[in-house]
Amino acid sequence: MAVAPGVAARVLALAVAAVLLAGPAAPNSEGDALFALRRSLSDPDNVLESWDPTLVNPCTWFHITCNQENRVTRVDLGNSNLSGHLVAELGKLEHLQYLELYKNNIQGTIPAELGNLKSLISLDLYNNNISGTIPPTLGKLKALVFLRLNNNQLTGPIPRELVGISSLKVVDVSSNNLCGTIPTSGPFEHIPLNK
Repeated sequence: MAVAPGVAARVLALAVAAVLLAGPAAPNSEGDALFALRRSLSDPDNVLESWDPTLVNPCTWFHITCNQENRVTRVDLGNSNLSGHLVAELGKLEHLQYLELYKNNIQGTIPAELGNLKSLISLDLYNNNISGTIPPTLGKLKALVFLRLNNNQLTGPIPRELVGISSLKVVDVSSNNLCGTIPTSGPFEHIPLNK
């Protein structure tokens, strides 16, 4: 069955109008999460200057690495003269493998939502001013190999939930204000542990 040329033109015009009225594409959740971090940090050296929330995804931002599917796998902001606090939105970076925020002046607590980062291999928050307790939710990070939280202001016990992470090879929680006993089972049996 043939369609009249006028009808085809109207259908095409309606389709174009629908696309234009729909507005921009849905926001990128990873970009939104990283931009929430940017808003929470003071950046006197403009390290985060390239973090533009209007871009389609954050893979072109400096200090961000993505995989072939344009999913964020690394945040490399160690020794960047940043201050401020971590944000719960970081827990939305579901493909993140490396969170490197060491040697800054980050304050506040470690968000429990970091326990949602199922692909995380390395969590490096050492040499900051982070306070509060180590969230038990970090025990859900079954791919974690490196956990370095030393030289902060952390308090409370080392969560027993961390014993369930069989992949852990390096744990450093030294130079904090932790209390209680150090776990000695599971991966902690063979880890040189500094408290």
